[in-house]
Amino acid sequence: MLAVAFRTKGELLLYFKMVDLSWLSAILVGAGCLALGYCIGRHRPTCLFLSSRGAKDTTVSKVNKKIKEPLEIEKLADILEDFKMVLVVRNDLKMGKGKVAAQCSHATLGLYKKLLHRAPKALNRWEMCAQPKVVVKIDSEEDMLVLQERAKSLNILTHITIDAGRTQIAPNSRTVMAILGPIEMVDDVTGGLKLL
Repeated sequence: MLAVAFRTKGELLLYFKMVDLSWLSAILVGAGCLALGYCIGRHRPTCLFLSSRGAKDTTVSKVNKKIKEPLEIEKLADILEDFKMVLVVRNDLKMGKGKVAAQCSHATLGLYKKLLHRAPKALNRWEMCAQPKVVVKIDSEEDMLVLQERAKSLNILTHITIDAGRTQIAPNSRTVMAILGPIEMVDDVTGGLKLL
């Protein structure tokens, strides 16, 4: 504790008054700031205080609101139980085993991200089915694009991985397409393909 020597009784009283006033002034300033914050928060929207990143997020949410109705697989996730993912690998690129594994991982993650935002019920249903994945092969990029159009016509989400071309294959090559949905619908798109 701080020891202060006072010459008179008046100096001692003045010291206590200053201590009391500084404590009181701190409380008053704090209460004033609290009241001001309450008034501003009550009359101004909270987005006023968002950072620029938050402003970008609100723009994205406005874009996502344009999707009027849920995807077909979202509706089916409430009815059907068996969902699976199929990875369609281009056989004509002659990728090594490690390259195929990496490209399949990219395709799986890409489709997962799409489903997380656009069809979370379908994603949850697939996860509850133990996340089955089947890898099949296809002979050309054109055949892969035909499959993608077929999936789109059934309102099933797909993701095609496009390689950067740093190792084995040419840049911007479409390597793997991932598709996820009810088993019957996915088989309707990829059922004619052979296992890799």
